[in-house]
Formats: sequence, C-alpha cells, structure tokens
Amino acid sequence: MAHSVEFFPPKNAAGEERLRETIRALLPLGPEYASVTFGAGGSTRERTFATVDMIRKDYALEAVPHLSCIGSTESGIQEILEDYRAQGIQRIVALRGDLPEGMSNPGHFEYATDLVAFIHQFGGFKIYVAGYPEVHPKAVSAENDLQHLVEKVQAGADAVITQYFYNPDAYLQLRDDIQRRGVEVPIVVGVMPITNFEQISRFSAMCGAELPQYLRRRMEAYGEDLQSQYQLGIELLSRQCETLLSQGAPSLHFYTLNQSEATTAIWQNLGL
Repeated sequence: MAHSVEFFPPKNAAGEERLRETIRALLPLGPEYASVTFGAGGSTRERTFATVDMIRKDYALEAVPHLSCIGSTESGIQEILEDYRAQGIQRIVALRGDLPEGMSNPGHFEYATDLVAFIHQFGGFKIYVAGYPEVHPKAVSAENDLQHLVEKVQAGADAVITQYFYNPDAYLQLRDDIQRRGVEVPIVVGVMPITNFEQISRFSAMCGAELPQYLRRRMEAYGEDLQSQYQLGIELLSRQCETLLSQGAPSLHFYTLNQSEATTAIWQNLGL
C-alpha cells in the first residue's frame, strides 16, 4: 500500500529551505509521490513548475503537479501538458480551482470535468481529481456534488483524492455512494494533521470541512497549549486513518503544509 504527500510552492528562499528540510525528513518514510499545488488562476504557476522540477531532480521523488483550469485557455493548458510530458511527468491532479478576486470569466474550461476530458484526450497521464466527503461548499446539493464527481470519473479520471475531513463515516458514505453508481476508482483519503487548531478552524470554514463538536470542545479546552492540541490531533488522525485503512481505503494523502513532524508521527503510528 503506497501513501503520498502534498506540498505548496514556497514564496522565497527561506520557504524553499524549509521545504527542502521537510522533504529530507519525509523521504525515509517512502512516499510514493509528492503532489504540488497550483494557485488560483495559475497564480503560482511558475513556482509550481520550479517546485516540481526541484522535487524530481534533487530528491528522485515522483512529483505530481496540480493543474487548475479557471482563467486558462485551451492552448495554455496544452502548452503545460506538453511541457510536463517532455519532463516525464506521469500523473496530474486536475482541478477547477477558484476564481481569483475580481475575475468573472472562468475561461475555456468552466468545470473540472472539462479539464479532465481534455487531459484524457491529450493522453499520457494518470489523472487524479478532488472529491468532497462532506460536499463541496459551493455545490447546489449533495446529490449534485456526487453527480459532478461521477462525471469527472466518466470523463477520464483514474482516481479521487478527498478533501480532508474528521468524520470517517463521511468518507465511507462517499465511497459507497460512488460504487452504487457503478464508479470503481480508488478514493484516496486526504489527511490534514492538526498542529494548530485555530489555523485548522480557519481552513475548515473556507473549504466546508466539518469540525465535530467533541473535537472542537476538546481543542478549545487546551486554550493556547499548542503542544496538547498537537498531541490530540496526532491521536485522532492516527485512529481515523487506522479505521479507514481497515475498512478498505486504498491509501492516504497527507496535506503537510510543508511541515514534516505531524505527518511523520501519524505515518509511524500506523506502521506504514
């Protein structure tokens, strides 16, 4: 069973050195690949390219770039795909992405399904897409969100990586709902370690991830004791991952936030 990690492109030299330290710390765990995020409207495009190149060349780790299509042209996406193909990139995470502030026209590709179909027709890549166990925050309904995920797979997606969540039943329900619709692709569990509860609360409010009441109350009871929050988060996520793996989840994808400690602790707790 192979597991993976995600990084974001650093903004400066200090950020790059922190990322390099993180990669060096995580390499002994044997991640299958490292995905690299792509900012809204391609705002981190060049930094994404540079980070992908650095991971591949300096650490001999497979790099899997995110590619979001909002604000993109068909020729622009084709140019990126040709460049990735020439580099030997084998997988891509295909996303719609968010409209940058002030932008009203999504461009040639309105939905992630359109991008998936284009990459699939282009050929040569294994395509990953995003799935939301607790429903995309902008979805019209849960059923509509589920249908969009089915359509992405039908358009050519090979696997799904979930948004992070802290309710294992949400993942199991998504998996079962997809399978009932005849969709049989791996649904990789997205794991967001909790190292700072205030930060996770902000992230969750933006992306629609639920924070169960028992978790919120326990974390809030620790106040500013970040070490206790960290330890509870490790315990919680380790148990959640163990439960989901025992229930047949194919693999885990760690949203590292360019830090190694929490991912390493959970990985080792699970004996991966």
